[in-house]
Amino acid sequence: MTTTSCCNCRRLLFGVCLAMLALTTQAPAAGEEYFQIKIVDEQTGRGVPLVALRTVNNIRHWTDSAGVVAFYEPGLMDREVFFHVESHGYEMPADGFGFRGRRVMTTPGGEVTWKIRRRSIAERLYRMTGEGIYRDSVLLKHSPPIEHPLLGGGVLGSDSVVNAVFRGRVYWFWGDTNQVGYPLGNFHVPGAVSRLPNDGGLDVERGVNLEYFTADTGFAKETARMPGQGPTWISGLTTLRDKDGAERLFAGYVKVRGAMDVYHRGLVEFDDEKQVFQHVADFSMGEPHYPEGHTFTRRDGDVEYVYFASPYPLVRVPANPESLADLAEYESYTCLVGGTRRDDKQLDRDDAGRLRYAWRKNTPLVDQQLQQKLVAEGKARPEEFLLQLRDVETGKTVIAHSGSVYWNAHRRRWVMIAVEVFGTSLLGEVWYAEADAPEGPWCFARKIVSHEKYSFYNPKQHPMFDAEGGRVLYFEGTYTHTFSGNEHPTPRYDYNQILYKLDLADPRLALPVAIYPAKLGDAEFRLLDGVALGGSRSRPLSARPAFFALDRPIEGAVAVTLADPKESSRLVVAALGETQPNSALATFYALPVESDSPAESTTLLYEFLNEAGEHRYATQREPPPGYRRSESPLCRVWRSPTSQTFNISN
Repeated sequence: MTTTSCCNCRRLLFGVCLAMLALTTQAPAAGEEYFQIKIVDEQTGRGVPLVALRTVNNIRHWTDSAGVVAFYEPGLMDREVFFHVESHGYEMPADGFGFRGRRVMTTPGGEVTWKIRRRSIAERLYRMTGEGIYRDSVLLKHSPPIEHPLLGGGVLGSDSVVNAVFRGRVYWFWGDTNQVGYPLGNFHVPGAVSRLPNDGGLDVERGVNLEYFTADTGFAKETARMPGQGPTWISGLTTLRDKDGAERLFAGYVKVRGAMDVYHRGLVEFDDEKQVFQHVADFSMGEPHYPEGHTFTRRDGDVEYVYFASPYPLVRVPANPESLADLAEYESYTCLVGGTRRDDKQLDRDDAGRLRYAWRKNTPLVDQQLQQKLVAEGKARPEEFLLQLRDVETGKTVIAHSGSVYWNAHRRRWVMIAVEVFGTSLLGEVWYAEADAPEGPWCFARKIVSHEKYSFYNPKQHPMFDAEGGRVLYFEGTYTHTFSGNEHPTPRYDYNQILYKLDLADPRLALPVAIYPAKLGDAEFRLLDGVALGGSRSRPLSARPAFFALDRPIEGAVAVTLADPKESSRLVVAALGETQPNSALATFYALPVESDSPAESTTLLYEFLNEAGEHRYATQREPPPGYRRSESPLCRVWRSPTSQTFNISN
């Protein structure tokens, strides 16, 4: 599935938006004044954008990026008016009849502030692109934080974003973009730059000043018109240094025709003086990979690689311009036999019959959809495969469609923000997950944003804006009715980029992490950070998760510690709510055996003891040879959904 609508869809969208704009743009007569309604997040006190206010006779207004509405309706002034209040991921308390809203006297020049409860874990901050970002604030004569609060670069709406830090600034590029003067806009990659917050740019909490590359008309110029019929889309934007140490900015591109038929691929490089991309190479359509998704660089052994996350970062190439232009240098982390293709369905197994993953050139990866097909055909068992993303609450499989992955200094893990396909909305559910290595294990996820019957596709984290040592993240996505089945696009907001904030200290983001054997071949366990059960603190080069547990305390969890960290391998479990002297040394946190309504993905952890007084722990009920099982289970942990081994040495 692609994530950009066709030209005909865009024409329809533009016409509908103009009609709706006309219905919601009342202005006061001379001598009259607007009535200000401000909606704030009850947790933070910050204004909430994209909140719909609807009168009893269905006049609709939407809060701007400051969370305000400038209300003026000639027949509804100086009287008590009821407003239904609703927004994706937010809600007002219901009254006795189930109505969620407020009534207020709409006095010209007056104002009111209402608090709204946030259900989503992520907090909506503001709209990044489009017309009227701070429309109502301007009407109310406020001072918006950005330089172009009404119309930047002549842009009404923009599709998915890619960005990268290049030569000390952030470079932004989008997909197809609507303009004011005609239903067809820029189909060859508009772009902009902004300053970093520590170099004269705004604090990201306030906004981002986008300086668009513009044509003589003032509209965002085409930066990547490549030869051939149809739009040009770019992806895989990455900054590399050449042999002379100079920074260079590259991207993969595709040409699209008809009903989103990708018929050509290639590589381009950005010319900062001309503010356009220059053609570098053409790529064969028959190759399994090309530069796409969102990128990061990472050293594996002696080689620095560019990883392409789409959303799983399972494709990479050596991080130099020469390799980037040579598809023979690309490799994927896959279980297919080297040199084969998806349709061949040839799985690589070792002599013992175990499914074997490795980095292989000229070989496709196995995504979640192919995994499901191979299981259905009886070619492998579900637990043999790498990608096992599931809802931490229900255990339901989450099919990640697009997103980004970056190293997080706060969590000391790789974090993914991705949109789900075929969830409670088609492309509007955004999830958060963590893993110990780019390859995984990607197993448990938590939904952080939900859009009711609306799309929010291609979410991208912006790591250059990470705050509080990585504890606070910022990501944006494309908010559009396209693919959602919603026939009522949100005026101004539809087909634009919206920024969200995510605080990883939120206890709801405490996800189960992998607990590994401390030494290969024995039953000692340790966390990735080196805390070991049984005294071993060596970091294995690779290991298979024994089970999953929490690495931080949350309400309802119990601390699991060593009885004596220096001499014993026996685990003890603190009572629920108990504070004990060594709880700070907890090896992990688990759920009590008698948990209320435990998640389907949890299981019991058992203790085993042999005649020498040695302890072992496992999630199976049957004791290992020479051991006997304790009468009662120790605690409740999360079973590992994968039998794969992961490289966790760096």
